[in-house]
Parts: sequence; C-alpha cells; structure tokens
Amino acid sequence: MNYLGPDYLPAYVLSGSVAIVVSVLLGVHRGLKAAGWPNRDRRRALGSMAALLIAWLLAALVPSWLGFYRGTPSRIPTIQYGILIPIVVGIVLFRWWRMLRRVIEGVPQEWIVGVQLYRVLGLIFLVLYATHWLPGVFAWPAGAGDILVGLLAPVVGIAYAHRSRAATGWLRAWNLFGIGDLIVAVATGFLTSPSRVQTLAFNKPNELISAFPLVMIPVFLVPLSVLLHLASLKKLRESETQ
Repeated sequence: MNYLGPDYLPAYVLSGSVAIVVSVLLGVHRGLKAAGWPNRDRRRALGSMAALLIAWLLAALVPSWLGFYRGTPSRIPTIQYGILIPIVVGIVLFRWWRMLRRVIEGVPQEWIVGVQLYRVLGLIFLVLYATHWLPGVFAWPAGAGDILVGLLAPVVGIAYAHRSRAATGWLRAWNLFGIGDLIVAVATGFLTSPSRVQTLAFNKPNELISAFPLVMIPVFLVPLSVLLHLASLKKLRESETQ
C-alpha cells in the first residue's frame, strides 16, 4: 500500500473510528441500564454489539488498507460497495435479529441521536482543504454539513428527552438533514475522485477520499451514521403510533 496524505491523518481517522465504536457501546450500556435490563441480558447484548461493531470495523479496515477502494481515472469506482453493503446488511440484521431490535428499542432516543456528536470529526475535511489536500467542492459541503449535524446532535437529543414542544419536529428534521448531508458528501466524493465517473475537480482530484485511511470515513462511518438515522426515525415513528 502506498500511503497518501499528511502524516497525522492515519492517527486521526483510526483513533476516531475506535473512539466512535467505544462511544456507541457506552451508549448501549447506559441506555439499557437506564431501561432496566437485567445484568445478564445487558452483558449479553453488549457483547453481541461489541462483536458486531468490531467485526464491521475490521471488515472496513482490511480492504481499505489493501487499496480495494482506491480510485484511478481508468477504473470503475468500488467504494460504493463499502458504503451500500453495510447499510443493507444492517437493515437485514434489524429485521431478522431479535436482539438487535430489542437493543434499539431499549436504548433511549436521546442516546441514539446524541452519539452522532462524532460527526464534528468532519472538521478534517476543511483542514485538508485548507492544506490543499482536498477540493473545495467536496470539502466544504461534507465538512460544514458534518460539523453542523454533530453540533446539533446533543441539542436535539436533550430537547427530545425533555419533551419540548417542538422536539419531535426538530428530531425528524435533524435526521433528514443528517441523511441529506451524507448523500451530498457521498455524491461529491464520487464526482470529484479519480474514476470513469469523475465530472468535477479535474484540476485538484479528490484522491484521498478513496485511499487509506480517509476512505474509512465513507466505508465505515457513513454507513454507521445512516443506520443510526434510520434507527432514530423508526423509534420516532413507533412513538407517534402508540
């Protein structure tokens, strides 16, 4: 593997990914404890979630390290597989794995929302733009959108926990905006990175987004964020029908 990017990037992306996994597991633990789950059930659920997230992290890390997603001007993109397959698998697991459904049902909405504070890590896109590593047409919408979603996550979560008058509407709007931000980031990433479908940023191709370690963001953190948004929207819909 030929590393591409500034020296600090691997530590930033990899430590951030591990910290996010730990944060999600902490949220599951505290959420299920607050929901009154027995210790035995909580430990089993936490172990299952830890195994799932660690396996997912490794499944994203290995092909990223080996350059499977690395874009070239003559190559059809492969990064879409790393984005879409985890989302599809997550939806299938939710439908068929009862424990996962119980965990999502047991964890309070404010934890599912608040954990996406990690989206402020999207600041790295603006840093890389400022240091001439990324094109602005990708870095500005992806970075600014992620920072806004991340900063609003605890605000929306706390508002919903306190059942403020506009909390439900804000929660739905935040989730939809968060998903929209991810769609914009993925789309501009595709259109600016070297491949047969590149249509933007030819003077400054987005080489980093499909190369290790930055590619871990679209193939691990983007699917995780999408699934958290979907889980939040499902809980919201169920609460409105009760």
